[in-house]
Amino acid sequence: MDFDHQKYPIGKFDGKRPDTAEERAEMIAVLRGHPKRLRDAVAGLSDEQLDTPYREGAWTVRQLVHHICDSHMYAYIRLKHALTEDDYMIKAYNQTNWVNAPDGSLPVEFSLNVLDALHEKWARLFEGILPEQYHRGFAHPDRPNADLDIRWLLGLYSWHGTHHIAHITKLRERMGW
Repeated sequence: MDFDHQKYPIGKFDGKRPDTAEERAEMIAVLRGHPKRLRDAVAGLSDEQLDTPYREGAWTVRQLVHHICDSHMYAYIRLKHALTEDDYMIKAYNQTNWVNAPDGSLPVEFSLNVLDALHEKWARLFEGILPEQYHRGFAHPDRPNADLDIRWLLGLYSWHGTHHIAHITKLRERMGW
């Protein structure tokens, strides 16, 4: 298996933005289902397996679970800012520093529990957004020329969880777990 496929098992994010109510509902359903799919992906793994990198030189499965939780909590807050503030500028963060913080070694159940509630709340928030609000824009310091809006955020995070869950399921397949 080549390196790129291990790094991007479902492909890179294509920038897809849901323009119709049907596309939004589909992406929200994917987002809502991430916690269960992540629980299924890590079910039965030992601590040794959880502490295995999903590819050479990469984060461990445990770190991935905590990263998904951190990233999705932060994205939820970004969504709230984008909905409630004009000219919102995202605060970037160093994901590697976050994943290496002391809580990155906690049992995965802590993050899985947070994700259960967070994703339901996040999905309901997305469902309550008026169609025109999906076009509310925001800025990102690492993407100064990008045209970002709430549609992009929904597309990115429906992809993001699926992307990292695939890291875990592909590792399990390769390792025969």
